[in-house]
This record gives sequence, C-alpha cells and structure tokens, in this order.
Amino acid sequence: MFILKKHYFYLIMALVLSAMSPQVAAELKIGFVNALKVMDKAPQVEKANKRLEREFAPRQRRLVRDSKRLKKLEERRAKNAAIMSEPELRKLTLKIRDQQRELKRKQEEFREDYNFRRNEELNKIQKIISEVIKELARREHYDLILSDGVIWAGKRIDITNKVLKSLRKKNRAR
Repeated sequence: MFILKKHYFYLIMALVLSAMSPQVAAELKIGFVNALKVMDKAPQVEKANKRLEREFAPRQRRLVRDSKRLKKLEERRAKNAAIMSEPELRKLTLKIRDQQRELKRKQEEFREDYNFRRNEELNKIQKIISEVIKELARREHYDLILSDGVIWAGKRIDITNKVLKSLRKKNRAR
C-alpha cells in the first residue's frame, strides 16, 4: 500500500474540496485543532510533568550532590597542587578523572531514562487528545478535522478551545 506523506494528504484534500460543487462544500463541516496550543495548555501535560518531576527528583538531587563533591575535589587539587607530593597529586587526579567519568555516565543514563519516560507520557497524552478530538467530531458532526501542516485556519473552524475544554473535563473526571 502506498502511504502518502502528510503534506501530500493535505494537498489532495485541498484539491478534492476545491473540485466539489459549492453546495457539497457548504454542507461539509470542517474543524481545525492547533496541536501546539493543545499540548501547551492541556491539564494532562501539566500532570505528566509533575509526575516526571517527582519520579526523577531523587536522581537529580544525587547528580547535583555528586557534581558538588567532584567540584570540591577539583578545588582541593587546584589549591594544594603545589604542596602535594607527586604520588598524592597523581592519586587525586586519577580519583577526579574516575569521578568525572562516573558522573558523566550517570548524567547520560539520567537523560536517556528521563527522555524515555517523557516520551511514554507524551504518547499517552496524544492518545487521550486524539480520543477527545474524535469524540468531539462525532458529537458535533464534523466531516473533517485538520491539525498539523495547516498554514492558516479561520476562527470559524478552529475547535482548539473546545478540545481543551473537553480535556479539562476528562482530567477532572479522573
């Protein structure tokens, strides 16, 4: 099956709609949803951010603590390098290097884990938003709802605020 890219889909839809007779086009009910605005203002996004913050805060604090420890070691080396014996300086330098590597590894792990969980949360939210848009489209008898790839949509067909209102209701119900 040949899969059309989004912009080809919108181009074809525009051609189809423009080729229709004015009476058929007048009967169509088309809506537009500003996906960026929905993702910015949906209460589910705020809840997900708070969940992620609670989940990752302990690890974040440990990383900050480890970073401060490393900084103190580096400061100690800089301050005392002139008076330390060669073996002491080498030992401290190796300890600093090992801790730098360990911190870097932990930070990278943290970023990967955080991004993975954030993507999981965003996927859940996108499913909820999609369900809400479909429910709204059925309830209000829309023939077509557009979102990404739209260059301009007039206020008459912009249903973004209705979607946000439905998301708020759904959020309160949970």
